[in-house]
Amino acid sequence: MDRIFQLFANSQKQFINILRISIFIVMAWIGGLKAFPYEADGIVAFVSNSPAMSFFYNNSSKTVVNEDGKTVAEYTQYKNPEGKTVLKNIEWHKTNGTYVFSYGLGIVIFGIGILVLLGIWFPKMGFFGGILTFGMSLVTLSFLITTPETFVPNLGGDFPTPHFGFPYLSAAGRLVIKDIIMLAGGLIIASESAKRVLKQETNN
Repeated sequence: MDRIFQLFANSQKQFINILRISIFIVMAWIGGLKAFPYEADGIVAFVSNSPAMSFFYNNSSKTVVNEDGKTVAEYTQYKNPEGKTVLKNIEWHKTNGTYVFSYGLGIVIFGIGILVLLGIWFPKMGFFGGILTFGMSLVTLSFLITTPETFVPNLGGDFPTPHFGFPYLSAAGRLVIKDIIMLAGGLIIASESAKRVLKQETNN
């Protein structure tokens, strides 16, 4: 068993690089998908409800009366389910600025992924990649507070619905909470990169 412990202890550097590669894959994949309408549509609820990001959209503060006579956020009436496209919804998203914002966000996310990956060879770049990964994850986790869709809603029915609201995460909420791992990963690679930078400066 000691040999296994020693193997893992001696492999920490390689494992941190695997962490870098893993974060890069996530960033590159998700960042690339931001160029496609279905992914851009999917983040509207998060952005519209975020105090730090809602200004990127033109219709974030607008409300309408839905078919049940309730006043709701306008974006809720223009959702395109994944795998289905409705022209009137697409047109609304164009006027909202949904796609332009998503393209820009995708470039930023992809760029962070590149910095993280380059940290394998260039520790200063890796440090900033780690810090930005931490910051991005912090913003994403804030959606748990600002976005109603992250928790199971009470839609009623013909039987009591006991499991809704906090702490019952919806599919969106379960997606968001996973960023706490990215947050920790960003700090780890930033710390390791900083250690290498200091070592290089000492040797010089």
